[in-house]
Amino acid sequence: MTAKDILGNPKYLAISYGGYRGNNRDIQPTLEQLKEDIKILAAMNVKVLRTYNTKLAEASNLLKAIRELKQEDHNFELYVMLGAWIDCKKAWTNHPHHNEEDTEANAAEIQRAVDLANQYPDIVKIIAVGNEAMVQWAASYFVQPWVILNYVNQLQALKKAGKLPKNLWITSSDNFASWGGGGAEYHVEDLTKLFKAVDYVSIHIYPMHDTHYNPDFWGNFAGEETLSDAARIAAAMTRARDYAVSQYQAVAKYMRQLGIEKPIHIGETGWASASNEHYGVNGSKATDEYKEGIYYNMMREWTNHMGIACFYFEAFDEIWKDAANPGGSENHFGLFTIDGKAKYALWDLVDRGFFKGLGRDGNPIVKTHGGNKAALLQQVPLPPVKQGKAAGN
Repeated sequence: MTAKDILGNPKYLAISYGGYRGNNRDIQPTLEQLKEDIKILAAMNVKVLRTYNTKLAEASNLLKAIRELKQEDHNFELYVMLGAWIDCKKAWTNHPHHNEEDTEANAAEIQRAVDLANQYPDIVKIIAVGNEAMVQWAASYFVQPWVILNYVNQLQALKKAGKLPKNLWITSSDNFASWGGGGAEYHVEDLTKLFKAVDYVSIHIYPMHDTHYNPDFWGNFAGEETLSDAARIAAAMTRARDYAVSQYQAVAKYMRQLGIEKPIHIGETGWASASNEHYGVNGSKATDEYKEGIYYNMMREWTNHMGIACFYFEAFDEIWKDAANPGGSENHFGLFTIDGKAKYALWDLVDRGFFKGLGRDGNPIVKTHGGNKAALLQQVPLPPVKQGKAAGN
């Protein structure tokens, strides 16, 4: 199986994965913890995992865990999109240099990715150079497209020289805007060259964030306030899905304008189940398990129908992402809680016995809220009513 065979094949569902349990990444998940997680995800027909860097032990240990599971069961099938983190010079300081790169750290990330792809050619099918590394709101670390282009070209040259598997696909996983679907500031010559250099385009789309930052699509329009609560939520979430589709289409349109044809897949999209910030009950009223479940199912349905891979973000909650604010949305994007409870999006799989005998850190896979939908719905805020707009506008 190659990336071309896997990506967009609905029999090979994809997901973004981090196995961290603590409020920082100093403690890496053990091999057994990784195997536990892999078995849970495999039970829901996930066959492609996405990682984010090569420096931390999780990436190499994940590949080792997959290989050991394959050795135990020759029919076991799981592949990896291996991420190489890219930073600008003086990233994560008060004075990042966005026109220069952290050459030493970036080169080391790429070399580790090369080494792992060669060590595990049966598992690593994609290398992604950078994660949201070009989008300019990533103010702590973003780089110019030429940095990503140079590393993509380096990897493609290694493939051509037989120093990487010839069917390994190379991409960069970034926000839809930085792939040309946003403002003209991104429409630069080096981006055009990058389009031509990658094997496919990996875009991130997050309508949940734009329920605050660009909320024209979000909420209930005039005439919908009389609908049932379920219908009001469904109407708002349908528009959220359509908004995500429009961002995908914006990238495709820009590529057509350039005369470039490449596959476009979704490297990240997701919907948090909680937030005490802009997206919660005191903000856009977007985040809860019920809406997360609707978005997950809508995106799986659309991408499977269209033959688009969707590395849904993410598998498990990771509380290190916003350790200073436990209620922050970044900690709550998982389809499972950190202790292994299946959120509303996956309740039906629990009912159907998909996770029978499986658990996380000694906890069996059970439904959140005790599976009580009425109790869950009591915590679901209705979308805000938009003033002066009619439904369908």
